[in-house]
Amino acid sequence: MTRSDATDRLLDRFRTELRGLDPVAVWAHGSLGSEGGDDYQEGRSDLDMIVVLDGPVTAKTVWRVARLHARLRTEPLVDKLHCSYLTPGTAADPDRRHLTWAHEQLFRRPVTPVTRRELHTAGLVLSGERPEALLPPVTDDELAAFVVRDQRDFWRREVDRTGNWTQDAWVDVGMTTHARAAITLKDGRLITKREALDLLPGLGAPVEVVTDIRRRRYPGTGAPVQGWAARRGRLTRDYLGPAIDRLVAAYG
Repeated sequence: MTRSDATDRLLDRFRTELRGLDPVAVWAHGSLGSEGGDDYQEGRSDLDMIVVLDGPVTAKTVWRVARLHARLRTEPLVDKLHCSYLTPGTAADPDRRHLTWAHEQLFRRPVTPVTRRELHTAGLVLSGERPEALLPPVTDDELAAFVVRDQRDFWRREVDRTGNWTQDAWVDVGMTTHARAAITLKDGRLITKREALDLLPGLGAPVEVVTDIRRRRYPGTGAPVQGWAARRGRLTRDYLGPAIDRLVAAYG
């Protein structure tokens, strides 16, 4: 884990700003929640949050949430802060699209079965109720069905689109998400990005690409590779396409 006062300062400021909304619960998931936050890499990892509000999400609520995030805009790391806003009455619906702040804008999206399982198994409670008090458990079948759909309907389609794959983020997330999906479908458990990188070579992933991801995610683990973004993209796509097809054929 790499974490300094900047992370804690942002989380403290965020919780202070939330007081005016009287949240029922504030939870962290993803890298911050995994194994005590051991996979969190400051400046690279997202700060993934869930806030449960007491009342309905009205137009006034949307305005107040937008103002809250605007007040945070000068904080270091604020571009990494992502948060979905639920209510006790809507939290149980897995298809509900919840008000969400991410990528420095407001929109609506569901809280996925993967996130819900993360919250139950490794969620970090920053205040209020625990996830199991407000979120129903995710069955293994529900989790597996979502993971297959995500690989088949999103990632497999994106592999055939060349434009994004020279970008670090697409390579990193595409590769680690596939490894995590493979283990979830095989063993029914969730793993961290660090574990995914350890497992990718054994799944047939190109070692050069895995080394590149590890070097950027965990500084000091290897020298940077210069001038190979296009080749890296081809290696990634050539691996992911057939790998996703095999996974979907086996579990879909």
